[in-house]
Amino acid sequence: MANPSLLTHWPMFGLVVRTPRLELRFADDDLACGVAEAAAQGIHDPDYMPFSITWTDVPPPQQQRNTLQHFWQMRAAWKPDDWHLLLAVVIDGQPAGVQGAGAKNFALRRVASTGSWLGRRFQGHGYGKEMRAAILHLMFDGLGATRCESGAWEDNAPSLGVSRSLGYEENGDEWLLRRGVSTRQIGLALTRERWEAHRPAFDIAIEGLDACRDMFISRVDEDAGIEDAGRIE
Repeated sequence: MANPSLLTHWPMFGLVVRTPRLELRFADDDLACGVAEAAAQGIHDPDYMPFSITWTDVPPPQQQRNTLQHFWQMRAAWKPDDWHLLLAVVIDGQPAGVQGAGAKNFALRRVASTGSWLGRRFQGHGYGKEMRAAILHLMFDGLGATRCESGAWEDNAPSLGVSRSLGYEENGDEWLLRRGVSTRQIGLALTRERWEAHRPAFDIAIEGLDACRDMFISRVDEDAGIEDAGRIE
């Protein structure tokens, strides 16, 4: 349970999305440390790189430090018109990975992008699809998105399979460098209509969203002056 003062000033700490087998939680520092350890225990075969940024090539303990810094940076940089939500994936009480979503000018555009990773020992059990379904439920049902986007290297069959099973359609591609080699990355898009048609049958519950909804959907002009808040001259 988050510190009551933290919940008052940063209600995002109370945000939870629950499915039958896992939870997505906005991570406090203790949970973020657990996620950092899960990352260091391995996410993919060292000979393969599923990410656009090769952050998993960094050895421990720097990898854990980098992971914690990433959580802290995303919190510190948060603005209602430019946010990157990192939710810890918790399976049987254990930190297992991250499911993220990000958007710019979401109040006006209603478009979000998603990305994720899952510790290697948790893979192969259908959790990847379940955690993606959970973040899509938060974006579409909770926040009123009209479109969600994602992407994967053309040889990342598990990620592409999850996207297609949930109704995403290909939305172009681009050639990017992966460990110095030009590689095709496939863009994917999911409209609200296709999400409604492909949403899973299992129940998904959202907790704590009302308390932090304005952190996602306030208009840009309502946020004027946030950079000056708390500044000491």
